[in-house]
Amino acid sequence: MIETTVESVDVRSPPPLTTETPVSEAAQYLRRTDVPALTVLEDESVVGIVTESDIVALVAETDDRPAVREIMSAPVTTISPAATLTEAAETMRTNGVKQLPVVSDGIYRGVLSARTLAPYLPRHRLEIEWEDEPMRLEAADGQELTATD
Repeated sequence: MIETTVESVDVRSPPPLTTETPVSEAAQYLRRTDVPALTVLEDESVVGIVTESDIVALVAETDDRPAVREIMSAPVTTISPAATLTEAAETMRTNGVKQLPVVSDGIYRGVLSARTLAPYLPRHRLEIEWEDEPMRLEAADGQELTATD
């Protein structure tokens, strides 16, 4: 089976920021529905990522309006354009992120988001194995009911 790679899907390329970019400018970009995250570059290398969550945390914690370097998440987990979408999804899952900057030979190429991945990955059936007794409930009349009732 040939698997789809990151380079074959629509990777968003919002303009990268620098560490000196004002947070207010980053917030303006993030207001757009087509911008999942903003990548922070220094000498063409990815050094951070800014998401809506970073902006919300800033607003909740302080009235300051610092430069992006103060709120960006770093270090950043990146992905190669040659990686498969399954590898990208696993990278997101294991690192607890929803966006991955795509980097090829040290050059930033865009941002892959979980939303972009969703249509390409198969939906798996949720399988739950009960290790304890089945759930028991008490009916209004005091009778005990099981999950099979």
